[in-house]
Amino acid sequence: MNHKNTYMINGDFTQRISPLDRGFAYGDGVFRTMLMRNGQPDHWPLHYQKLVADCAVIGIVCPSAELLMSDIQQLFSVTENQPEVSKIIITRGEGARGYAPPAITNPTRVVIKSAMPKYTPDIFIKGVDLHQCETRLPEQNKLAGIKHLNRLENVLARMEWNDENLFDGLMLDQQSNVIECTMSNVFARFDDVLITPDLSACGVAGITRQRIIWLASMLGLKAEIKSLPFTKMALADEVIICNSLYGALAVSKIGHKKFPVQNLAKNIRDALKA
Repeated sequence: MNHKNTYMINGDFTQRISPLDRGFAYGDGVFRTMLMRNGQPDHWPLHYQKLVADCAVIGIVCPSAELLMSDIQQLFSVTENQPEVSKIIITRGEGARGYAPPAITNPTRVVIKSAMPKYTPDIFIKGVDLHQCETRLPEQNKLAGIKHLNRLENVLARMEWNDENLFDGLMLDQQSNVIECTMSNVFARFDDVLITPDLSACGVAGITRQRIIWLASMLGLKAEIKSLPFTKMALADEVIICNSLYGALAVSKIGHKKFPVQNLAKNIRDALKA
């Protein structure tokens, strides 16, 4: 595929990011990653709602849903029968040198087309192993929950392992509470209670995490959002991770700690597809 057809900037296949763009200079922006089927993003209303909300947190006016959908439709074919991935990036746009944003900004929008990651079938049966990251997440309640472009902690955490048998890395906060994985949210089941970490101080609140919270009662579970120390999660009946691309996966091991792989991840995947 011709490289120029894999992304658009401000609705243009030929435009490039300026070095003065605040997303490039300061990570001043937000993004979403979406599963695409037949040229359409799965759960687009939820993704767009979160994109608007995340933009609002940092004072960016999000481009309209119609404008972004127009970009998506130019990049993705409705006849494509294989799942693909779309990433939307919204930055504050160009600005002068210095941290202070300009009084009037023209946000930059980027839509990227990528191939779907190749997941081996056995991970949906046997679960996945996680690396326990040494890199800790700092607290910043003003940015907590949003998917902003400042992801250096995740980059450093991902640099900690090269073992292809490790699917993702578990990240803790400064108090050793479980927060998330480098590219996933986390749930732990204790009997009929499904706990996902409180993300009011750090971490990204993904839409699949929110959907699982909504669906928990259908699975006979009570969802709770609360602090989850790693020492407590180690006692869980099941642990799963989730994101918008693979849905939900059971965790079989974190470091040297093994976890039972039962039916929770499969039941959640089935519920997410319904």
